[in-house]
Amino acid sequence: MFVVKLIYPKRQSSSVKACFQGEGNTVPGSNRFFLILQDSKAKKAKSKDKKVPEADKRKKPKKEEEQKWKWWEEERYPEGIKWKFLEHKGPVFAPPYEPLPENVKFYYDGKVMKLSTKAEEVATFFAKMLDHEYTTKEIFRKNFFKDWRKEMTPEEKSTITNLSKCDFTHMSQYFKAQTEARKQMSKEEKQKIKDENERLLKEYGYCVMDNHKERIANFKIEPPGLFRGRGNHPKMGMLKRRIMPEDIIINCSKDSKIPPPPPGHKWKEVRHDNKVTWLVSWTENIQGSIKYIMLNPSSRIKGEKDWQKYETARRLKKCVDKIRNQYREDWKSKEMKVRQRAVALYFIDKLALRAGNEKEEGETADTVGCCSLRVEHIKLHPELDGQEYVVEFDFLGKDSIRYYNKVPVEKRVFKNLQLFMENKQPEDDLFDRLNTSILNKHLQDLMEGLTAKVFRTYNASITLQQQLKELTNPDDNIPAKILSYNRANRAVAILCNHQRAPPKTFEKSMMNLQSKIDAKKEQLADARRELKSAKADAKVRRDEKSKKSVESKKKAVQRIEEQLMKLEVQATDREENKQIALSTSKLNYLDPRISVAWCKKWGIPIEKIYNKTQREKFAWAIDMAEEDFEF
Repeated sequence: MFVVKLIYPKRQSSSVKACFQGEGNTVPGSNRFFLILQDSKAKKAKSKDKKVPEADKRKKPKKEEEQKWKWWEEERYPEGIKWKFLEHKGPVFAPPYEPLPENVKFYYDGKVMKLSTKAEEVATFFAKMLDHEYTTKEIFRKNFFKDWRKEMTPEEKSTITNLSKCDFTHMSQYFKAQTEARKQMSKEEKQKIKDENERLLKEYGYCVMDNHKERIANFKIEPPGLFRGRGNHPKMGMLKRRIMPEDIIINCSKDSKIPPPPPGHKWKEVRHDNKVTWLVSWTENIQGSIKYIMLNPSSRIKGEKDWQKYETARRLKKCVDKIRNQYREDWKSKEMKVRQRAVALYFIDKLALRAGNEKEEGETADTVGCCSLRVEHIKLHPELDGQEYVVEFDFLGKDSIRYYNKVPVEKRVFKNLQLFMENKQPEDDLFDRLNTSILNKHLQDLMEGLTAKVFRTYNASITLQQQLKELTNPDDNIPAKILSYNRANRAVAILCNHQRAPPKTFEKSMMNLQSKIDAKKEQLADARRELKSAKADAKVRRDEKSKKSVESKKKAVQRIEEQLMKLEVQATDREENKQIALSTSKLNYLDPRISVAWCKKWGIPIEKIYNKTQREKFAWAIDMAEEDFEF
């Protein structure tokens, strides 16, 4: 009893929790704790043999302890205040362009042509992408050529008038050779690059926020290049210009040391705004969007934001039934805009659709969300595949991912959709009296902090919790339980339409895994034959040695059976997940406390679910959640 209290107090001490970080050490109980003590003694004995100095053994845990800031146990700042002191070194700019060697040629219309430095730099961006399908797309080529000509001298402009006559092959081969050379670098050369990256990280990768050293996520500014976009983006191929210090806004404390700009340059502006979380900002030239340098996901600011997000979704749980009853009533409203809002909210709730934001015509790819659906994006089937009132969705969602789904809906929703589509052309808006702002304003009236996105987070998290309860078999071993977890996660990813293309190496990795399974099956067959032989031998001899041999062979068979099962579970998991992106929902839509509680309840090491980076991001959840946590 005493040990259980030690292991699962309301606020676990870091030393007790450290005992439960390793694989197999997560099941509470006096025997288990005794085994851990035995393990630690064994480790000490082992380390003595290796003659590791006592001082070295003490240093590591101390260092880890110093870095861990339990911000979630501290008093929170007043609403709107993000920090009281902020100091950092500013951004790291992309290195200047280095002209190509003289022996690397560019050809125009079959003849060698020497390009000016600016034109050559932009030409290298295209050359590096020569084998990519982007460079075959008409819109990409058109946008590239238009922007490239802006960087040319008048003489180059008058000569280079047709992209089809440009030959970037020699340049492309040079960059491929450079890539190959990097792969063949010596250990010393690789170490030199690693040391330089570590030096930059040490100098620019951290800031001081309220007396704590915090990691910065992206302190390097993206180098110039060609914009790709997702799907058939109308601006693909355009030139992403080099960001200069004069484009940069620095944000830090008045009483901090302001980072100096590079020699000969000055910052666009220096601000001291403690109501925002960014350190550096600038406006990119393609879509005019503002880019930021922010803190790492494991920082207090990011963690607090996540925590608040999931707490808002948990608050929705208390009033979701009331909201659902309300929008069902609104399907019968005399006002068309109220009916449209109610049907859209039904889809956002039932199908976890994104709301969809307004955007300028032609500025981005033709992607839509619920509020911006057009008549052409749905088909109504009074009866389909034995089901009544089926709505067939087919549109491009975020990142140009296709959303295709056939969903049976309630009769009144179906009738309303028929009404909304009357006398409309395919390109007309389905919800012509609704936009995201109107919808979110209505949601704010229903619950403070409620937006369409909160429904997505709520439905994702509640689905995970329900699926874990249904799929977890208490008698399963750890690999089988993890397969159940991934299946629960996959149910959420499907709900949220988190798709991906199968990895290029998928077939090869599956073949390799199958080879391991086949080899393990052969090993198991051999082990079983050896066991059978040992049993026969023991029957004849009837001595202690032959009995021990049988026991040893039995254990070998059991061990190989477990290894085989683990490989087969792994193969099933990979096959089922080849076109589903599990990490998007796991990191953005699922309350991590659900996963942590599940791990603690079933004795699953947390590192089997979250990698090191993810454990740092969700340190607050790992510390807070007990095995009885309910979303």
